[in-house]
Amino acid sequence: MKIFNLLFSLLFTVSAVLQYNDPDPYIWIPVYLYGAVLCWLAFRDKYFPEAYVAGIIVYLGYAVYLFFTKDGVLDWYRDHDSENLVQSMKATKPWIEATREFLGLLILMIVLLVNSVYAKRKNRTG
Repeated sequence: MKIFNLLFSLLFTVSAVLQYNDPDPYIWIPVYLYGAVLCWLAFRDKYFPEAYVAGIIVYLGYAVYLFFTKDGVLDWYRDHDSENLVQSMKATKPWIEATREFLGLLILMIVLLVNSVYAKRKNRTG
């Protein structure tokens, strides 16, 4: 788990830094830094199950919004033939940004869920 958390702490920190030029950095920098800090603390054997659950709830709420919003994930899948997401972002293709953001939230939720399960098992075994 140490390598897992160190890797994701670094990944989420880099992701937060890359959000500096994003149209909405005030949302995404804290989103990624929250995951980075929790992974860093888990790397240092400090687990906070309540913080994982809180993060998952917030991330899930925003992910649902991005999934169903106009030009969101569902539009990308349904109306744009699951077009390539690695191409450059254009104002004419806003679903690319929403889908990338959705996938980032999905990764964050999975990592927090893994840490939550690990923390609960660690508490049971002492």
